Amino acid sequence: MSTETALTDLSAAVLARGGELRAGGTDTTARQRSGVSPGPFTDLGGVGHLRGCTPLPGGGLRIGALTTLAELATDPQVHAGWPALALAAGTAATPQIRAAGTVGGNLLQRNRCWYYRNPHFSCLQKGGTGCPARQGDHHFGVVSGDGPCVAPHPSTLAMALLIYDAEAHVHGDSPRSVADLYGNGDRLSDADHLLPPDRILTAVQLPAPLPGERAACHRAISRAHAEWPLVEATARVVLDGSTVTHAAVAAGGVARVPLRLTEVEAALIGREATPDVLAAAAETVLARCRPLPQTGYKATLFRNTVLEVLEQAALGPATAREGARRT
Repeated sequence: MSTETALTDLSAAVLARGGELRAGGTDTTARQRSGVSPGPFTDLGGVGHLRGCTPLPGGGLRIGALTTLAELATDPQVHAGWPALALAAGTAATPQIRAAGTVGGNLLQRNRCWYYRNPHFSCLQKGGTGCPARQGDHHFGVVSGDGPCVAPHPSTLAMALLIYDAEAHVHGDSPRSVADLYGNGDRLSDADHLLPPDRILTAVQLPAPLPGERAACHRAISRAHAEWPLVEATARVVLDGSTVTHAAVAAGGVARVPLRLTEVEAALIGREATPDVLAAAAETVLARCRPLPQTGYKATLFRNTVLEVLEQAALGPATAREGARRT
């Protein structure tokens, strides 16, 4: 059976049976066990052509949606051309999760709000009418945006893919930017992405890297390993001497969607990459912060994490670096 036929059949099965698609199963299995997502689940694991990293004419790279995080983190092509993506994949979750979790699953996973994950609570994400986290414990909630749901988007890979202008390829649809999988968050009160249940993400495609680009990835976490980040950020810059000629900056853990920080980029391009300029650029993220009662700390952490990746990318070694700071 061809890949195209297999994907069409899987899509039709979801439409007929309901439920969800399942890739590596690291998220769906946990939700199934808790009773939050009873299924049925339609498995994608048998579609072998959705796995692996394939170089493209012109220097780009196609990453199959069933490629595991471990495979992505250790692929020499990814390390050489898109190092911040390799670092993001290599620091997500635990080695066991990285060995099973997939690129597609990471991009389309459900949020980690404990009210959503507990079957005894009703919430917008489960078809309810309110957000118990907003009135309850939301220490890990958003600090940017004012939508009805306050759970930050959990995808580390999405954040990294934003700075590389990656495209998402969906079976039966035209390619779209990775950002378009999520929109601006306004439509995510009852979901964590905008793909209909029967649409299958098949790959992400990366354009060729820019000559001389430098990148960095940093996450602020509450313990050394295996923790969801409080805030994470990634940056990609090109310098002509000490002048920034290209900048792409993104953040995660702060909003309902992974954020491309265009205000930071605008504050950098055409300026010398001095410590003062980098600090002023990082400061611009505070204008988008709308803290909840328990997430005021994230505004400062947001700014500082962005500053960390700017300093690493612009002033550090000319290769990606990763940091994990306990808070």
